[in-house]
Amino acid sequence: MKTKKLVYTAMLMAISVVGGSLLSFNIGIAKVAPVQHFINLISAVLLGPGYAILQAFGSSILRNLLGTGTLLAFPGSMFGAGLAGYFYQRHQNLISATLGEIVGTSLLGGTTSFFLAKWLLGLNMPFGLLVLSFAASTAVGALAGFALLKMVWSRLEPFFQKIS
Repeated sequence: MKTKKLVYTAMLMAISVVGGSLLSFNIGIAKVAPVQHFINLISAVLLGPGYAILQAFGSSILRNLLGTGTLLAFPGSMFGAGLAGYFYQRHQNLISATLGEIVGTSLLGGTTSFFLAKWLLGLNMPFGLLVLSFAASTAVGALAGFALLKMVWSRLEPFFQKIS
């Protein structure tokens, strides 16, 4: 079962990196990628919090290596993916998972990124800038992921219960 989950994680990472290259935009120093949050929600629901965090981490590494991401991609994606997976695991509810992605990315990821940008990168900016830019990105991506999962969940759930 671990092998199947790792394969799905790798496939979602690839979709995230390619999709993020096609659809991303800058807000201040943050390069926001709604596709990452779309994939975070899908991996959180289908594979659980651990694999969702692995997917977000791997996607962030690849985006940075390819020059399409920044260091802020790590906390911006990993907190959201982990919290979405945890909320889904705990409540078995797509709305909870979506809120976990949005809260994890915007509040936790945005706050952590603010301190990374300030102390590690030496950038001085208003605190709320990253929180708001991450909130905009994750809202678009997470709501799109929610809509897709809501449309196809009755067909996907039995399949993914087999690999759990």
